[in-house]
This record gives sequence, C-alpha cells and structure tokens, in this order.
Amino acid sequence: MAITESDPVQRLVTTTRPGKTLARRFVAGDTLEDAVAAARTLNDSGAAVSFDLLGEEVTNRDSAVVATDEYLDCLRRIEKEGLDANISVKPTQLGLAIDPSLAGESIDRLARAALVLDNTVTLDMEDSRYTRATIELFETAQRAHGNLGIAIQAYLRRSPSDLERLVPLGGHIRLCKGAYVEPEEVALTSKSEVDRAFAEQLRVLMRASTTTPAIATHDSALVDLARELAVDRGQAPYEFQMLYGVRPDLQRRLVAEGHRLRVYLPFGSEWYPYLTRRLAERPANAWFFARAMFGH
Repeated sequence: MAITESDPVQRLVTTTRPGKTLARRFVAGDTLEDAVAAARTLNDSGAAVSFDLLGEEVTNRDSAVVATDEYLDCLRRIEKEGLDANISVKPTQLGLAIDPSLAGESIDRLARAALVLDNTVTLDMEDSRYTRATIELFETAQRAHGNLGIAIQAYLRRSPSDLERLVPLGGHIRLCKGAYVEPEEVALTSKSEVDRAFAEQLRVLMRASTTTPAIATHDSALVDLARELAVDRGQAPYEFQMLYGVRPDLQRRLVAEGHRLRVYLPFGSEWYPYLTRRLAERPANAWFFARAMFGH
C-alpha cells in the first residue's frame, strides 16, 4: 500500500497531534494498560472484546518470542480483570514468515494457556502469501486444543473451499471481506463481487452447527442479512465483530437488539500500518484526518 510505504506520510501521521488523535480513534493506545481500560469501557457498554497486539512479519526469533510472551500477559490480565475478552494473533508476528514451526510452537503455547483460563485464541488472516500456512496452523492447534478461531477473507477465490475444510473442525470462524491489496487471480476486486461472495459464505457459516460464526462487517446490508439468517440458528451461538472506532452507532444498535458483539481492539506502538489500512478502507477516515490536520 503506497501510503503505508511513504516515509513523509508516516512522519506526518506519527509525529503530529492530529495524526495521533486519529490513531486513538481506532487504536486503544500504546500499552496493555490502555487496552484494558478501553476493554472495560466496552464491556460496560455490553460488548465483548478481542485484544490485538499490533505488529506483523517479525524478522527474528527473539521478536516472535517477545510477542508471544506479551500475549500470554494479555491472557492473564483478561483473567485478573474479569474481562469478557479473548485474543487475536497474527501468525507472522509469532514467527510464520521466518519459521513456520516457531509460529506453531507459539500458537500452541497460547492455546494451552488460554485453555487453562477458559479462553480462546483467534488466528488473524494476513495477505495471501500466508493463507495456506495459517489454515494449517489452525488445523493442528484446533485438533489439539479445541479453543481456537480463524479469520477467513471472503474476497479470496479460495475461501469457499477453505470454509468447507474448516467448518467441521469447530471453534469460531471470523468472516470478513478482506483488507489487503491482492492480484486479480487471487482475489475478487469489485465491491459487488466481494459483497456477493461474503453473502454466500455467510449463508454457509450460519447453516453450520459445528462452528460459531463471527460476522465481521460494518456493511449495513450484510449485517441485515446476518440478522435474518440468525433467526434460523435458534440457540446456536454466533456473534458480530466490528473494529474499534468504526460504526459505533451500529455497534450500539446491535447490542441493544440483544446480539452478541465483539469489538476488535488493537493496541501497541506498531499502529501505523493498521491505521493506514483503516484510512484506505473508508475515505471518510482520511477526510477526518485532513480536517484535523488543517484545523477545520
């Protein structure tokens, strides 16, 4: 993504007050303490939380071990504070890009710790270079521990077959549209195609009794479709998942209607790549930044 790779833009966003103000709209803060405070507020409003320590594609083993240890601290704090929360992890942050076995060991540590604490771990899905490996990591850990979830990106052409493979394994499956720039041979590129793919995969998920669907969208039409499909699930669990700071009005409405909502809560110092993805997804976010930057 061009904006992510632009040094002048990065300096502008990370060193100015408007840039930091915009970041705090979408990121809980730099520290676990910041995330815990934000999670408590969200829990008080009726929403569950998934903690996301920002950072990805570490280049050495020590960094992967540090990230894993920080996530273990996060699990312990969730337990200590009595929060309704779990954790979401990026496999490349745990070493996938340098050694798949290291990522597997890290995920195994987190899953075992979460199991003791009656908690769960979700594997985020990154760009398509890592899709197959992430699915394999999930399969191994889920069969061993049974307390994992995984994200599936509806715009990837492989996702329908991946769903068939994953649904029987149980756990929870987070269905999102997809946030990475991918080549046309790998991913659908038009909004109408992506929306149609999301709807088709959502129907598959909501019919499945073996898994817990996690519907990760802010698209009102797709949210409405999910609400309709939820009627036929009876008592089978499902939840909506939304990003911290995005569509808070819709988040409040879903909670008021009695739907379970989980807010994806990013925190940490490595927030710039995450923020630029939010800017790219919604032009209104970029306009918010521009107005703040120029004092309007």
